[in-house]
Amino acid sequence: MGDDECCSTQLIDGNGEFNVTGLDSFMKRVKLAECGLSYAVVAIMGPQSSGKSTLLNHLFHTNFREMDAFRGRNQTTKGIWLAKCVGIEPCTIAMDLEGTDGRERGEDDTTFEKQSALFALAIADVVLINMWCHDIGREHAANKPLLKTVFQVMMRLFSPRKTTLLFVIRDKTKTPLEHLEPILREDIQKIWDSVPKPHDHTNTLLSQFFNVEITALSSYEEKEEQFKEQVAGLRQRFFHSITPGGLAGDRSGVVPASAFSFSAQQIWKKIKENKDLDLPAHKVMVATVRCEEIANEKFSHLTLDEGWLTVEASVQSGLVSGFGKKLSTVIQKYLSEYDTEAIYFDEEVRNAKRQQFVLKALQHVQPAHQAMLGHLRSRALEHFKKGLEDSLKRGEKFAVSVRDCTQSCISEFDQGCAGSSSSTNWDATKVREKLCRDIEAHAASVRGEKLSELQTNFEKKLTEALVLPVESLLDVSGQDTWASIRKLLRRETETALAEFSTALSGFELDQAAFDKKVQDLRQFARSVVEKKAKEEAGKVLICMKDRFATVFSHDNDSMPRVWNANEDIKQITKDARAASLKHLSVVAALRLDEKPDKIENVLFSSLMGETVSSPVSQKSNIGATADPLASNTWEGVSPKDVLITPVQCKFLWRQFKSETEYLVSQAISAQEAHKRSNNWLPPPWFILVLILLGFNEFMLVLKNPIYLMAGFVISVLVLAIWFQLRATGVFRNGIFTGVLLIITRFLPTLMNLLMRLAELAQGNPTPEPPTAPTFLTSQSFRSQTQNLVPATESVPDSAVSSVASSDGGVECTSPMMTRRHTFKVGEDDLI
Repeated sequence: MGDDECCSTQLIDGNGEFNVTGLDSFMKRVKLAECGLSYAVVAIMGPQSSGKSTLLNHLFHTNFREMDAFRGRNQTTKGIWLAKCVGIEPCTIAMDLEGTDGRERGEDDTTFEKQSALFALAIADVVLINMWCHDIGREHAANKPLLKTVFQVMMRLFSPRKTTLLFVIRDKTKTPLEHLEPILREDIQKIWDSVPKPHDHTNTLLSQFFNVEITALSSYEEKEEQFKEQVAGLRQRFFHSITPGGLAGDRSGVVPASAFSFSAQQIWKKIKENKDLDLPAHKVMVATVRCEEIANEKFSHLTLDEGWLTVEASVQSGLVSGFGKKLSTVIQKYLSEYDTEAIYFDEEVRNAKRQQFVLKALQHVQPAHQAMLGHLRSRALEHFKKGLEDSLKRGEKFAVSVRDCTQSCISEFDQGCAGSSSSTNWDATKVREKLCRDIEAHAASVRGEKLSELQTNFEKKLTEALVLPVESLLDVSGQDTWASIRKLLRRETETALAEFSTALSGFELDQAAFDKKVQDLRQFARSVVEKKAKEEAGKVLICMKDRFATVFSHDNDSMPRVWNANEDIKQITKDARAASLKHLSVVAALRLDEKPDKIENVLFSSLMGETVSSPVSQKSNIGATADPLASNTWEGVSPKDVLITPVQCKFLWRQFKSETEYLVSQAISAQEAHKRSNNWLPPPWFILVLILLGFNEFMLVLKNPIYLMAGFVISVLVLAIWFQLRATGVFRNGIFTGVLLIITRFLPTLMNLLMRLAELAQGNPTPEPPTAPTFLTSQSFRSQTQNLVPATESVPDSAVSSVASSDGGVECTSPMMTRRHTFKVGEDDLI
């Protein structure tokens, strides 16, 4: 990377001299003066040889000089250097500070370190604080004393300006960042709280001066690729950093870019002239370094302790008995060794480093302790689940079971935590809270399942209690059908709700949830009725035809009708249609709200009242009256309650009439056939004329015994011939047909009769030939009838669809009529 791209230059040399000429030249080369307020300054500080320059070069593509590890660890950056960040928008200036705690300046010469750090905090929008992961918890290595002094002096010299402190933890270990970050933030807050503040800033919060951010990077030497990936991700945060919410989002104290050079000179001048930046005492510094070395050594021994390693390995697979006591023994052992070796150093420093050692040791074993708490939490949660399940199986109330099981499991967890913490005084509050949340979540899940199961059972009971009765009531379709349905719905719903409320009381729901459950069940019951009503409305045409066929084909005693001359087919048809129309009016709409309607009146007046007005009146009333069925809604009925619209009723009625006309015509044809079958005798006028004209002959026969005897013999002979011819059955098919049959059968019958009389006189009767089977006789009758009856006298095909015999009878059936008409025919009537 060339120098022309990043334009690096030394701003302050190692002796503290400000390079005014170099800064002006730098501003011209990068055209900083043209940026206005759209620029940002990023500085980095940290211990010497901690990789600050390397981080900046990878982060901003600068060319700061890096340490050559093969030539030894020594000071690389002297003073303060500036460079333009390549490829970052808006224009961003990187500032590389000389490392702190360098041996080149000596043990006591830390003035420049504090001055440069204070300068960086004052001038930069973002300050990167480079620190090793293993230095977290150390006062000096973590720049804590330096920050304490800088905070104090900065408040006294400058007005509040938001600066972002970005702590970069290098060579991060297995310890998660979420465990390191709270420690750092707490230390920074403590430093801020301990700093003496001017009267104007007595109650000033740290957040008014600084935004604290923390990130962590892998080792550059051991995990270079991973380090570069993480740096690339960090680089993205510096794009558009001055926008609200960005790293340098607070621009309240920024100066225009054209005044950057003058502002930087004045700030450095004030820092150089400050008298409050005192150096720490030599004794304190030595104590700090030496106690820190001892603490680090003991910590290293602790991490390799066999007892600790055994506990750490065991806790990964499950609970460890006496966990807290074992850890306390290991930590106490190395604390005692530390106290023995550091007894002669400054007491304040010694105690501070001891505290840091304890915190660091506890932080090291904290993952194992968290794993132990996790096992305790899992065990307590499993015991809760098992206990709740067993309690519910025993029939105990849900809320009581949850309380008892929760109390038992929390008590068990607390006892386990007391044994795992021992003298370390670890806080298990968060894990305990998580256990409580898990218990609540599981209880809520089980509660939901049980409530759902309970509601499903009651919905099933309501369905069984309502579906068939509602179907039966709708099938009857009487005047009080919907009143009965409402009564049934109310009775079954109240019964179910009483039992449901009793079952819900065991869950101890709040009133709102309780009311919602009850309302849902009540609404479900109503929906069952609505659904069934919609089903019945969907098959209304079939039900209407069934109702018509039932009323039309059966009398008031539910006996099948015989279509003789006494039946008024017109009135019966009207009654049957009225019954069907009544069913249509019942299922046309839902009536669960007890609101009156005019559906039945409208249907009967429109479809049954067939009044025809004169043409004049029709013309005069055009536009004055409208068809009440020419609509999609019923008057007084909510659209959501309409099952069959008026228009649909009109079309259904038209289809119903067309499909039932055939049944009416069949009845009419059957009635006509019945009349013809009973009309075999001569007309009454013919009988009267015969009596009047034959009166004299009749009297002559009565006065003469010979004529009377002859008449008797002739009558017996005629009667015998009559029965032999089965004339009664013959004349049932009409007079003309009967006469033809008698003429054709008379002579054979007479001869047969005379022969039988002669045989009887001789005493040698001839046995009668076997009678033909009934079905053959019936077939012969049907064939003869069909052949002899003329077309004008025959029964129409629509009147009798099929003829069959049974026990000497003839049955006529119709395709649309479910009953049979049986005409009994005696053997003497058939030949």
